[in-house]
Amino acid sequence: MIQIREIDHIVLRVSDLELMRRFYCDVLGCSMERRQDGIGLVQLRAGRSLLDLVPLSGPLGRGAAPATGGRNMDHFCFRVDPFDAAGIRRHLEAAGLQSGPVESRYGAEGDGPSIYLDDPEGNTVELKGPPWIPR
Repeated sequence: MIQIREIDHIVLRVSDLELMRRFYCDVLGCSMERRQDGIGLVQLRAGRSLLDLVPLSGPLGRGAAPATGGRNMDHFCFRVDPFDAAGIRRHLEAAGLQSGPVESRYGAEGDGPSIYLDDPEGNTVELKGPPWIPR
């Protein structure tokens, strides 16, 4: 039986590699893990997981971008610790980004607070906090 522990990595096909790298590093706090320019792969460290950015112009991402209104996926979720909703919202606003309301959503650890926002290419990102403390 396979038992999944957490997200290992996510791969996004991107139109503007540098814009997306800046968003995920400068705004959301990822760091550069490694680059493999020969195959067109930039790997960012996102906590214990990786976020791979593959430019459409490179060998791995070659091909058409999703059609207008189309998506590569619905959304993906990063577990955020600590989760300071007000601080997160201030940080996103300072970066010129809009985000949805803080809502309770179910995730890998149970129900807890989360915020949705879109990256520069329209992928929906969920920032998820810890489960609510039972009363």
